[in-house]
Amino acid sequence: MKKVFMGLAMMASVCAVAQTTGASVNGWRGPENNGSYPDKGLLDEWPEGGPQLVFGVEDAGKGYSSAQVVGDRIYLTGMNDQEDKEVLNCYTLDGKRLYQVEYGNPWKQSYPETRTTATYSDGKLYVVSGMGEVVCLNAEDGAIVWKVDAGEKYARKTGNWGTSECPLVYDDKVIYTPCGDQTTIVALNKNTGEEVWKSRALGDKSGYVSPILISYKGKRQIVSSTAVTAFGVNPDNGEIEWTFDDWGPKHYGNTSRFDNIAPNSALYQDGKIFFCHGYDINGFQLQLADDLKSVTLTWRTEVLDTHHGGYVLVDGYIYGSNWVNNNMGNWCCIDWNTGEAKYETPWQGKGKGSIITADGKLFCYDERRGTVGLAKADPNGFEVTSEFRIEKGSGPYWAHLAISNGVLYVRHANAFYAYKIN
Repeated sequence: MKKVFMGLAMMASVCAVAQTTGASVNGWRGPENNGSYPDKGLLDEWPEGGPQLVFGVEDAGKGYSSAQVVGDRIYLTGMNDQEDKEVLNCYTLDGKRLYQVEYGNPWKQSYPETRTTATYSDGKLYVVSGMGEVVCLNAEDGAIVWKVDAGEKYARKTGNWGTSECPLVYDDKVIYTPCGDQTTIVALNKNTGEEVWKSRALGDKSGYVSPILISYKGKRQIVSSTAVTAFGVNPDNGEIEWTFDDWGPKHYGNTSRFDNIAPNSALYQDGKIFFCHGYDINGFQLQLADDLKSVTLTWRTEVLDTHHGGYVLVDGYIYGSNWVNNNMGNWCCIDWNTGEAKYETPWQGKGKGSIITADGKLFCYDERRGTVGLAKADPNGFEVTSEFRIEKGSGPYWAHLAISNGVLYVRHANAFYAYKIN
């Protein structure tokens, strides 16, 4: 009975998040799309060698996407054996693969591995391929319900690494960001794939950013970024309500060599929006106007410029890693209200990487060596209390971690692991 009650309590907390905006709670980086997971009672330290292994498989196909856990199933995208198609894998909670289906075409050039994490809504899964195909699949058996080559249809304009986007799903809509000269962001009907609305064009290339849905002063807004412009969109009609492109005096506009690496979704809380990207572009916080029609800059940081590992907000502080060079970075804490740096600390023998949070803890994933680390979310310092290394798989460790029901999911290319952390 106790387990049932705890499960219902957790479900209630997740549903409360869903009621805030109406967005699917089964999207990328947790129920609020911000790297924060609702799990409680997690281990403060792990045994030497890592937590208890639930399962480990090496049949996921190459990819940088994260696990999506819904009920008694796990969904994970990857590449087929020939590495010429993107596939959706469906696993049981003990790692048995129930099906694998092809759904789209990968990016053809640098780093073609699958990027999109599936979003679940009403028995369907939604993905966006590296070539900009938006696809709806039946979660039960993987059958394709509809497919729109939205990259082709809207003449997408991308940077060097194609489309790298996880779909935002809310109400009856699926969101995709082709950018270019026809439009910037579009909404498709989640049941049919038909166009619901498309925004005006900003003329930019796309970034590698997954949009989020926020709520402020009783209104909702989609927040995302192109390669050079952060923007807010009315989720009901596609009107772009504000833009911001003053990333800083050194790295501004289409003429910069830094205009092609925007990969991180925004953090949002109480009318304030935070973005940062690597290569010394640094970060900034914006304040939304009460009518959501404009933004003002509140502060900038020159300490936190996350490359592509995301960042998290815990009890008034932002945590993440910064960019020193493509191989190295430090782990940082920034005050959400002021932008003050609380610390910038190397992870001994490791580098930068991705980060998620749950239960007041930080779960860090070193992108070069594959070390998974556990630290307390503490603005007074960064101390990794436990760590272990993922040795299977190949290439950079760019997939973000995920947590569900006390299990930590770790992906490295075709290798996929689950660890009990409660």
